[in-house]
Parts: sequence; structure tokens; C-alpha cells
Amino acid sequence: MNTLNIAHPYRRQVLAIAALALLAGTQVVHAQASGPYPNRPIRLVVGFPPGGSSDATARLLGASLSTKLGQPVIVDNKPGANTVIAAQYVKSQPADGYTLLAAQSSFAINPSLQKLNYNITTDFAPVALLGIIPLVMVTPNQVPAKTVSDVAALAKAQPGTLSYASYGAGSAGHIASELILSMAGVDMVHVPYKGSGPALVDVMGNQVSMMLATVTAALGVAKENKVRAIAVTSGKRVAAFPHVPTVAESGLANYELVEWEAIQAAAGTPKDVIDTLNKALREVVSSPEVREKLANLGIEADATKSPAEVGVFIQKERDKFAKIVQDRGIKTQ
Repeated sequence: MNTLNIAHPYRRQVLAIAALALLAGTQVVHAQASGPYPNRPIRLVVGFPPGGSSDATARLLGASLSTKLGQPVIVDNKPGANTVIAAQYVKSQPADGYTLLAAQSSFAINPSLQKLNYNITTDFAPVALLGIIPLVMVTPNQVPAKTVSDVAALAKAQPGTLSYASYGAGSAGHIASELILSMAGVDMVHVPYKGSGPALVDVMGNQVSMMLATVTAALGVAKENKVRAIAVTSGKRVAAFPHVPTVAESGLANYELVEWEAIQAAAGTPKDVIDTLNKALREVVSSPEVREKLANLGIEADATKSPAEVGVFIQKERDKFAKIVQDRGIKTQ
């Protein structure tokens, strides 16, 4: 009887210690699960199929970001509807910074061209701008045009007969071409293609008279003299085509329109998470190795903007694209 009385308090003490240990273990597990961001893999959603320049950019940055943050960054391709499917997916995910959108110019163009079930301003949180992708005007070697003015003169001399290619209806190349035609006071027939590859084939074959292609897409065929590069759409000349003037230098003052790459998160993502990602991406993109690799993809690295500045940049781009779409009556169907 005495043994039972002695053991009872001891047993209660052991149970209490065990309970405290269990509670402490649970708290440690919880702390690990909800520790400093990031503590699990990050998904980077791309609105294009594998193999393209946007996919290559995402994989390059994903690998470098993974090393910087200490967590895997998994590229998830969700192509379709001019990147709308990818944006819809990211919007539907928890706003925790573990699902990010690799956004391009189409992100800011789409609201002007189609009815969306999301708002690019209120449903997304800007994270970082990664860089810009200049476009280059190319013509077939058979076309007697060596400047933007020459192209405009040919279009005026043959109204309604010359055509230009784009890598998709509603693409930045389509919008940028229409802005040039508007500023030059001429018209050409738009011929949309499903990507730059088939469009450039027809430029080389003199099936169309002009195209604005990304520097990435046009670089190889231009250097092999299969097409003639006559102007770039950026505000300054680009390293890949140092002797090719800008469109503005070619007579269309103040012309500037480029593709760009940025990262977006779902609206409501905590500010500290956004800031962590922005800081990491700035450091990644500013490294000489990554800058060189981006340059090889035709991208001029630029990750100097804060999240707020990225938001302002994208809104200005949206307004610019919307005006061109409205002024030129651009439609995708």
C-alpha cells in the first residue's frame, strides 16, 4: 500500500515531464513548418511551353534563386491563352510566396484584348522586374529596304499590299509593329504566326515584308545574313546589334516599346516575403554570370526596381498598350 502511495506521485511526475516533452516537440515541428520564408520548395509558373526563351529564363533564374534561398525553385509550365492560364493559376493559389508567376509583357497587354477573370493590379503583387527584351525589325534580303523610312516608303507606294509578320496576335511584336505603322502614317497587312520560328521562316522566304522579332529569336538568322536587321525598338542600341540604330534614331522620335520579364505573386502575399524575394532576385540578376547568361538569351538585365516601382512600371505599360490597342483597333480574333 505504501509502495502504491509513493509510486503514484512519481508516476504523475513522469507523465507530466513526458507531456511537456511532447508539447515541446510539437512546437518545434510547428516552428519548422512555419519558420522563416522560404522553408519549402517554390513553384515558378511559366505561361509558355518548355524550350522557349521565357522558359529558359525561368529555369536560369530558378536555379540561381534556389541556391540563394536554399530551397528548390521548380519551373511549372502552364501554357495557353497568351499566358492567361498561368496567371489564373497563380491567382488561385495561397498568397504565401510559394507560387510565383513569371510574367511577360502579355501580362499587361491581355486586359486590353480580352475579358479576364482577374485584375492584374488588385489580384497580383509585384515582386521584381528582371530585364527587358528589345525587338528588332527584320526584312527579307529581297526587299529593297535598309531603314525604317525605306519600309514606310514602300508601304506608301504599295498601299494594302505589303504584309508584316508577328509571333502571335496580341503579342508585344504585334502591338509594337502597329505603333510603328501608326507613327509612320502607313498600313500593312498583319499576318500572325504561332511563334517566332515559323514567322522568321516566311520572312527569310520573302512571304512577308517585315517583322519585329525578339533579339533572341532574330540574332542567329540576322548574323547569318538570312534576314536584314534594320532597327531595334529599345530606347538605346543593344549589344547584340551594336551597328543597328533604334527606331527613334531612324526618324520616329520617342519611339520605344520592348518585351520584359517580371515576377508576380498573388495579392495578399506578406510584405516581408515580397521583400525577401525582391532582394534575392536583385542579387541574382546583378551577378556577372547571370547577366551574361541573360544577355545570351537576348535579355538586358534590370532588377533595380523595388516592388512598388515594378507596380508603377507595369501600370504604365498597361496604359501604353491599351492606348495602342484602342487607337489601332487591334483584335485577336
